[in-house]
Amino acid sequence: MDGTRSDTALGDWYVNRLVVDRRPLLLLVSSASLLAVLLPARNVRELPARIADAVGQRLGRLGVPRRLIEAELQAMAPVRLAKTEDRSVLGVMVDFGKMLPHALPLDFSDHAGLMGAEEYLWDNPCFAGKAAGNVVWPRRRVPDLLGERWDAG
Repeated sequence: MDGTRSDTALGDWYVNRLVVDRRPLLLLVSSASLLAVLLPARNVRELPARIADAVGQRLGRLGVPRRLIEAELQAMAPVRLAKTEDRSVLGVMVDFGKMLPHALPLDFSDHAGLMGAEEYLWDNPCFAGKAAGNVVWPRRRVPDLLGERWDAG
């Protein structure tokens, strides 16, 4: 473990294992944008080697320009594991975990069901109980962060 914070546009990635309808899932959430990525909880020990690919695919599905995806993925290497530092992101992950049973179709054994749930989470405001300027909409935040970080240089 290493306490170094990420210098990527999307920040540190938090991971939690959830079980929905007796199916284990991994919920990955970006600390800066609160973008969610869902994966089946298989080969969990290999997640550090797979996280960049999962994030890259998710950003691709969102229509993020390839040059921004490549810059973000390059900055994600090497992957470092560290203790959780932002409890507010953990709170968002708890909220997302409570939303998932309602966002997933009854038969979500296929990848399309997980992608649909990611879209549902993408469209939900986070920190909605705070002042309007502090509410985070992942849909708006992801392009802003990637553009600010990778188009500025």
